[in-house]
Amino acid sequence: MAFNFEKLEVYQESLTLANEVYELTGKFPKDEMFGLTSQLRRAATSLSLNVAEGSGRSKKEFCYYLKRARTSLYECVPLLEISRRQNYIAAAEQDYFYGKLNGLARMLSGLINSLEQESA
Repeated sequence: MAFNFEKLEVYQESLTLANEVYELTGKFPKDEMFGLTSQLRRAATSLSLNVAEGSGRSKKEFCYYLKRARTSLYECVPLLEISRRQNYIAAAEQDYFYGKLNGLARMLSGLINSLEQESA
């Protein structure tokens, strides 16, 4: 791995999430391509992008980008709920992704707290 952010577990997990979201939304109806499919994919992809972009900045700015990543993660929650209510995904799939999102949220919060304590 050439870049330091690639060593971060939160980065690796965010890539896994994005990949799984692409697989999940690949089964959505074609008329959702510019709706739920696009929104969910962009929100999931934004996680790893923000971690990567913020890693090359100051600790304060990195925290900002990690918080942006966490916000994108939060966007996934209602998108998954809407997907379930539209019967695009099963309740078990929603539960699986909620578990993944909760784990990533904890990782992001832990990293943010660690960086903020170092900066204090």
